[in-house]
Amino acid sequence: MPLHQNALALSDAQVHQFIHEGFVRINEAFPRQLADEARAILWRDTGCNPEDPSTWTRPVIRLNQYGQAPFVKAANTPVLHQAFEQLVGPGRWAPRGMLGTFVIRFPSTEDPGDAGWHIDVSFGTENPDFMSWRANVTSKGRALLMLFLFSDVGEKDAPTRIRVGSHVEIARRLAPAGEAGLTLRELAANGFAETAELPEVLAVGEAGTVYLCHPFLVHAGQPHHGLRPRFLAQPALLPTQPLLLERPDGAYSPVERAIRNALRTTI
Repeated sequence: MPLHQNALALSDAQVHQFIHEGFVRINEAFPRQLADEARAILWRDTGCNPEDPSTWTRPVIRLNQYGQAPFVKAANTPVLHQAFEQLVGPGRWAPRGMLGTFVIRFPSTEDPGDAGWHIDVSFGTENPDFMSWRANVTSKGRALLMLFLFSDVGEKDAPTRIRVGSHVEIARRLAPAGEAGLTLRELAANGFAETAELPEVLAVGEAGTVYLCHPFLVHAGQPHHGLRPRFLAQPALLPTQPLLLERPDGAYSPVERAIRNALRTTI
């Protein structure tokens, strides 16, 4: 998606959607050619043969930390940088030097064992027990959750499930816990019941699509019932300064405005 200098990647309607629904989808956020080049590297590292389904013996394979050129270029297109500016605030985010965890789901009747509802927590990660990792109401350590589609993803291809507007309920849960926040174990103790009645959206799209999500968005994986493996990266966008819910100049980013709305403060 070409972007002229000073052009906006997201319309006012898309920013409004992000604030109230918790996510926005950007089509052609990076070129399909980069997705193809990156996927070839990932196929090699899975140890599977892309042309031989008999080698696809696991329902899911996770790979970590890819900094080769196709990945870095995919994460740093002009349209994405401009969208980061719009959602997080000018200069308040750090460019990605690599992409983090890749979740590769293969067609399978086996339970992948990782399809529960959750949010991506952001600090306390030095603890080896990931259920002890934490999030707080100012989203310490995370400016956005991002879903990068490196393959075409249809409804049967294990698209990530998104609970629309769930970031609102999570902000309300986190607020009383203050700076310390809550662990993933504490957040998940009720199965995210407060979001169970919300509508669901599937993160489908062609390779090159990116979903930019509020850090508190409740989402989940699912089994793959399609024909071709699904390649997805889910990196965080890291902040260069803390999110603030009280700014003297009132220059709140959409990420901050969503939290303030949830807590029913004045924006």
